[in-house]
Amino acid sequence: MAKTPQPVLQHLLDARYTDAPRVPQTDERNVLVQSMAARGSCRSFLDRPVPLDLLKTLSAIALAAPSKSDLQQRDIVLLSSETVRRQLADLVSGQAWVSGAPMIAMFCGNNHRQRLLHEWHDVPFANDHLDAFFNASVDAAIALSAFVTAAEAAGLGCCPISAVRNDAAAVSDLLGLPDHVFPVAGLAIGYPAGPAQMSRRLPLQHTLHIDRYDETGLQSAVKNYDTARTAAQPYQRPRYPESFPATPAYGWSDDKVRQYSRPERDSFGAFVRAKGFCLD
Repeated sequence: MAKTPQPVLQHLLDARYTDAPRVPQTDERNVLVQSMAARGSCRSFLDRPVPLDLLKTLSAIALAAPSKSDLQQRDIVLLSSETVRRQLADLVSGQAWVSGAPMIAMFCGNNHRQRLLHEWHDVPFANDHLDAFFNASVDAAIALSAFVTAAEAAGLGCCPISAVRNDAAAVSDLLGLPDHVFPVAGLAIGYPAGPAQMSRRLPLQHTLHIDRYDETGLQSAVKNYDTARTAAQPYQRPRYPESFPATPAYGWSDDKVRQYSRPERDSFGAFVRAKGFCLD
């Protein structure tokens, strides 16, 4: 008698959410969906190069992802030079693992190309406001997500690097980005040295809304989430211990509050304006 397949996807979602939905049996056989549900950030890689042809293929897949109005306002810069990767790692100080990544891809928002089209057609660009920056940012983020999905399905590990915006001007200079092109996030890529750890997520009740946004019971849910996540994934050390009193149960909300108790990237707006964007 054939064995009944184990509900892999259901177990993965149950491991992430206290209120995971019941997975339809037909979806349990979807290997790609299973890999997406199981994903975790990878910060430790084997000393093994990722073939350039594979990276180009993954980039092509990522750039096939949805784009606002087919404007295609996102580019990928593959940092094939070890020297350039080392220079980038120096710019994101405090994240030493970045220097060990066999490959780093930079995902950029690109409104420059659209403006060139207007110049070539001799038609004024009539949308010089915040949405021009926002559209390009979202396009780049969609491409980043698609790349991660494709790369992990191909057996690679990935971890986004938002710290490239800590010194966006220096990163922009390093990569030779023109006006109206800006770094959204880097992505460390390589063959994982070990399995990535899945992170528990907030209950879907408070992040998945039907018809209308609702925060009923959120504070209690976050408190319970803190307890469950700390039991499953305790933080190695509290953030900024010199500025906060010791707490017996350091949880997710403690960490996120501490992280944003100090200014981060407060020069990014000035950088974006210097790149030629109007943010009105």
